[in-house]
Amino acid sequence: MTTALFPLQAAEQNPMSFWIMMGLLMVVFYFFMIRPQQKKAKDAKKFRESLQKGAKVVTIGGLHGKVAEVNESTVLLEVDGNVKLRFEKSAIAMDNTMQLNEATAKA
Repeated sequence: MTTALFPLQAAEQNPMSFWIMMGLLMVVFYFFMIRPQQKKAKDAKKFRESLQKGAKVVTIGGLHGKVAEVNESTVLLEVDGNVKLRFEKSAIAMDNTMQLNEATAKA
């Protein structure tokens, strides 16, 4: 008897409430998933464009080095002594200069 009532209830439900719920779901999805990801990508792009010679950086592979030269799309990192490696700018993950300065100040 209860199974016979479910199709009637679904047919009587307002279709507008479905679209309102879908709209709210999309808004929540945008503000909690899409927007923060876009902000993070924008900040990473700004960081890579502002790279300067002498900055200590970490690559996405975990390699630590000092920027020796900056070109349009590549960066030359001095890794150890006279060892220099060329990377794409997109492979630079973060700036390590501030962290090293804070560590030496605490010591």
